[in-house]
Amino acid sequence: MSFVIRPYRRFPVQCSVTYNAGPFQGKGMVWNLSWSGWRIAGDLPMRPGETLSLTVTLTNEQRIEVPEAVVRWSRGQEFAVENLVIEPHTHARLQHYVMRLVREPLNQSQMEGSWNAKL
Repeated sequence: MSFVIRPYRRFPVQCSVTYNAGPFQGKGMVWNLSWSGWRIAGDLPMRPGETLSLTVTLTNEQRIEVPEAVVRWSRGQEFAVENLVIEPHTHARLQHYVMRLVREPLNQSQMEGSWNAKL
């Protein structure tokens, strides 16, 4: 497995997500996010290379819909996805949300979540 530097910073969050892979639907939590992807723990295990659609409810109650994403890695009930298709207005909302996270000072729970996400 090669080492790859991520192009975007990831932020610890706790957002609910519903995802669809073909006829199957899963529910779970997003544990971190970036402009380009999500780390998810869910009740429907996914495999690398599978495509899915996502509906994420951000902490500010906004919903972000990603019509197509691909699973980049999986480990048990956890997996990471990269956004492949996202509407321009939705991408702008996601960028705005991420920029808010950039400006917020880290509180203790975010620091703990960030540490746990690295384990």
